[in-house]
Amino acid sequence: MSSWSLDGVWNAAEVRDEHRSNAIGPQLDHAEWREVHVPGHWADIEPSLTTDGPLTYRTTVSTPSADEGRRRFLTFDGIAYHADVWLDGAYLGDTEGYFAPHTFDVTDLWRLSPDHVIAVEVHCPPTEPGSRRTITGVLQDPSGPLTPNPGGIWQSVHLIDTGPVRIDALRVLCQDATVERAHLKMYARLDSDRSCAADVQTLVDGTVVAEHRITVAAGHNDVSWRIDLPRPALWWPRDLGDQHLVNVDVVVSINGHPSDTTHRRTGLREVAWDDWTCSINGERMFLKGANLMPVDALLGRASDEHMRQLMEDAVELGLDMLRVHGHIAPTTIYDTADELGLLLMQDFPLQGVQRRQVRPAAIRQAQQMVDLLGHHPSVISWWAHDEPVAKPADGSVDQRQTLGLAGRARELATRVQRAVRDQAPTWNRSVLDPLVRRAIEDVDPTRRCVPHSGVLPHLPLLDGTDAHLYIGWTDGPISLLPRESARFPRLFRFVSEFGAPAAPRSPQTMATLQEHHWPDADWERFAELTGTERWQYEQSTPPHLFLDDAAWIDATEQHQSDVITAWVSHLRRIAYRPTGGFCVRALNDHTADSGWGVIDLHGNRRPAFEALKAACQPVVVTIDPLPETTLPGSRLSLAVHASSDLRDDLDDAIVDITITKTDSTQTQRFTGTIDANTATYIGSINTIAPQAGDITISAVLNAGRLSSSATIQTTVA
Repeated sequence: MSSWSLDGVWNAAEVRDEHRSNAIGPQLDHAEWREVHVPGHWADIEPSLTTDGPLTYRTTVSTPSADEGRRRFLTFDGIAYHADVWLDGAYLGDTEGYFAPHTFDVTDLWRLSPDHVIAVEVHCPPTEPGSRRTITGVLQDPSGPLTPNPGGIWQSVHLIDTGPVRIDALRVLCQDATVERAHLKMYARLDSDRSCAADVQTLVDGTVVAEHRITVAAGHNDVSWRIDLPRPALWWPRDLGDQHLVNVDVVVSINGHPSDTTHRRTGLREVAWDDWTCSINGERMFLKGANLMPVDALLGRASDEHMRQLMEDAVELGLDMLRVHGHIAPTTIYDTADELGLLLMQDFPLQGVQRRQVRPAAIRQAQQMVDLLGHHPSVISWWAHDEPVAKPADGSVDQRQTLGLAGRARELATRVQRAVRDQAPTWNRSVLDPLVRRAIEDVDPTRRCVPHSGVLPHLPLLDGTDAHLYIGWTDGPISLLPRESARFPRLFRFVSEFGAPAAPRSPQTMATLQEHHWPDADWERFAELTGTERWQYEQSTPPHLFLDDAAWIDATEQHQSDVITAWVSHLRRIAYRPTGGFCVRALNDHTADSGWGVIDLHGNRRPAFEALKAACQPVVVTIDPLPETTLPGSRLSLAVHASSDLRDDLDDAIVDITITKTDSTQTQRFTGTIDANTATYIGSINTIAPQAGDITISAVLNAGRLSSSATIQTTVA
């Protein structure tokens, strides 16, 4: 198989009706057009040619025609979002979807001339709130931080020569795996220019494991088969075993001559789910995770080095899993996850309320996602649609105060509004999401597919999905967390979004905060840049309580750390009872003005990084939070737990408790065994609050070389 890269300098111009007919053909002299680099985004062009497009790309190519009996294909690895493609003025076809490759047969046209012109008209319409018409997820999220239009030919373009039969798609799925035997479920779509007999050969690590002869018709042919592999070396998540990977090659031959070959690297493992508890190769896991945002809002800018570093940061944090949130990432993310043993939950990039017109494209692209990523052992589940319900207008909660009876009443009203909203049938949740889920399950029966994310339990089954809960941010103070999880345990089976943002320190954001005399600022522009508004900070870090913007930003960073610590500690304390895991929002920022990540856009770590790292240690000790208000002389009874991810019990563990008041110090000691892979009740701290001043309670756990500590503090009032 021969190939030629067409990456490099192309020419581009804004689409105009008066020159549209001429722009596609070889007669046009495009020397005066702007030079642009492919791959790249519109936003990379300086000065910008367009904000929202459309844009026409052109390039000239001179290569010899394909040899007799060979075929030639023009392939675009990624175009955002719609495109029409011409060769020498002849229309080849259109594309839709930003992440899937698109291929066109140019064999006959290429033989007409030694010199050729490729023209591509690219559209990526802006997304309006409330009804989206593109499947671009967080890359075009009108409710999130301000992002540039991702339009453009953002991945490589190349020519490929094959024989009469080409492998148009190859899907490799691990159906089941044990130490005795593993099975691969194989599917290929073969594109043939004639009716003929073809030999399909499958190799694993260079050894032929399957051979069969089939008869193919002209056009597309669907072929499926199964591979039986005895005594396999299994792929394991990090900390549970080795990440053994195998190379799978499929070769199609005609009359003994190779026509095309495709390669996949995969791992042999078995995934099972019991409600929201995941097992890999029979080993139950409490999944500690974070939402992986795009490494950059413009995916084409992300370097392999930056992506690998981000994945290594996740390992350093002690995370087991990442949720690839609202986008399909570049291939480096998935390859690195396979190598590091990081599990991935993969979102399909449906987000918010989508227009009915996206249904055919959503079904097609969902199956393309499986073709593209299904062979990665790190991917353990698919998520069809993120938050497919309309959010309440800001005015329903705008400027609310959460202190006092009135504030609590508003908070309750907002929760009721959300519950009612999530019960009402909608076309997105009731029609689109089941269709997309079914489309994914049709092509991949080996993994779980979640129909929608962040929706409360709803009729008819009241089963719900995962939960997006922002206690400690917009859903009330963090002190509500134990009470809420006890009242609504089904909401806490798997919490895939929680946390609080830190105010970003980007030049643009800082300029908005310094626009007027503090605490006055350009809060409207701040909201546009960051996706967060002043009222959302009022319950935790009210700007008017701080001397300047610097002190306020420091406070938001500390609050982010505190919220993450409280959430992770609590969820680990209720591991498997009922929680199967969590995803903090988020591992990283995808814009300079987003503040949700524990790592910013440039790789700098916020204070919350160390907080999350401490909370995700293999063994941690936790103390129940103090009440929101501690009265003088009140009795305090706080439970102490130890949460362990280890596969073996920890014997002879010691937990020392210190209670420090204004005028006294108390100590307690607990000894015993910490159970493996669960949370163990250690004992209760019982004390009486002083009449005034601070009370500090600390716990220190020591078990051999392992240690952990926790501290809580309050002021008696």
